[in-house]
Amino acid sequence: MQSNTVATAETSVEQRRVGALKVQEKNRRLLRIWLRVVLFTLFCLVLVGGATRLTESGLSITEWKPLHGAIPPLSVAEWEEEFQLYKRIPQYQEINKGMSLDDFKTIFWWEWAHRLLARAIGVIFALPLAYFWLTGRVEKRLRLPLVGLLALGGFQGFVGWWMVSSGLVNRTDVSQYRLATHLTIACLIFAGCMWILRGLSLHSSQANQRQGRGFAALLAVLCLFQIYLGALVAGLNAGLSYNTWPLMDGSVIPGDLFLQQPWWINLFENPKTVQFVHRLGAYLLFAATLWHLFSMSRLLPNSPHARRAVVFFGLICIQATIGITTLLMHVDIHVALAHQGMALLVLAFAIAHWRGFIGEYPLPVAADAQR
Repeated sequence: MQSNTVATAETSVEQRRVGALKVQEKNRRLLRIWLRVVLFTLFCLVLVGGATRLTESGLSITEWKPLHGAIPPLSVAEWEEEFQLYKRIPQYQEINKGMSLDDFKTIFWWEWAHRLLARAIGVIFALPLAYFWLTGRVEKRLRLPLVGLLALGGFQGFVGWWMVSSGLVNRTDVSQYRLATHLTIACLIFAGCMWILRGLSLHSSQANQRQGRGFAALLAVLCLFQIYLGALVAGLNAGLSYNTWPLMDGSVIPGDLFLQQPWWINLFENPKTVQFVHRLGAYLLFAATLWHLFSMSRLLPNSPHARRAVVFFGLICIQATIGITTLLMHVDIHVALAHQGMALLVLAFAIAHWRGFIGEYPLPVAADAQR
């Protein structure tokens, strides 16, 4: 009788544990869907931001109105008011003087769409997070990282205006330093969401491999750094000059890379040097992913890690091709946006590949059972 009672109790405990695991897996599925929506919206936001830069539209809205600014001009008088504000800044006076109201509307809508998407991502991230948190669907280990990403997103809004304000007084465009900071923070948020999403997804039984993990992390950092270098290129319009490949200005290593003093300022303010360094970053990333491919094939043959290394190298080859095409076509807007979008996809894969060596987050109930 006693043994039957014990067996019944153990069965009941096991049933509750299985039920709790199913609930946690369902919660993770909901979080994954939400994070995919967030990632897609972030992807669109960065692309619209790139189009805003390429069309020189980023300075068309000269005031920061976090709430009221979500409503565009609704009358001719309101459009004229916005246009008069734009006429006060150097970009209009030195570059676009004499443009029509219809031309102004074109650049206005690009910047307005970018800001609207930025507001939307805040809502898309914050409201579901609050709901999942209050209903107990967010695991404790994820609370601080998710709140951190939300805070970083709020800070990003301030950085966006800090970037725009740099072009309203003494410049006809925004500071390349601030543009690079703005894009890099956006990519950090994107990478953070991807990291958490990957951790909530199922992994193969060959996860938790130390071989190759450190180098996969390095590749992810290199991808992010290459995006930063690309932002400096965009900020200086460096892609509009030296539109040849593989030679640059007729040489493998062009001259006059360090004309400015001190020498290091050329890395940030000399368009020729900045473009050359961006090229070097691409070559380094190409070589590193190729080495990683052969390394994983040798150390972990036929494993998911080795197969991902092959895909990773393939993505880098595609991105390099698009980058070269962007240069040769003198930064055609469609090709340039493809280059920027592909950079995000490469970064996403780099983060997922790195996370694949670590494995998914243990389910809390399963972890408790193991203890």
